[in-house]
Amino acid sequence: MPVPFKILLTVLVALVGITAHFWQMDIGNVAPAWVALGLGAFMIFALWLFPETKRRSPTSRK
Repeated sequence: MPVPFKILLTVLVALVGITAHFWQMDIGNVAPAWVALGLGAFMIFALWLFPETKRRSPTSRK
């Protein structure tokens, strides 16, 4: 995945996670608010940590 696309996806996930966190805190749901924030952080971490899978061509089997 190209780096500019990863950066865009990171920003979008961060915005959604932070928005969900503050919205849940605003309506009084403390535990789901922290879960939303943690899940967003985990998704960003996983996006940058794990490499993208590559397809093998049918002729390159071993």
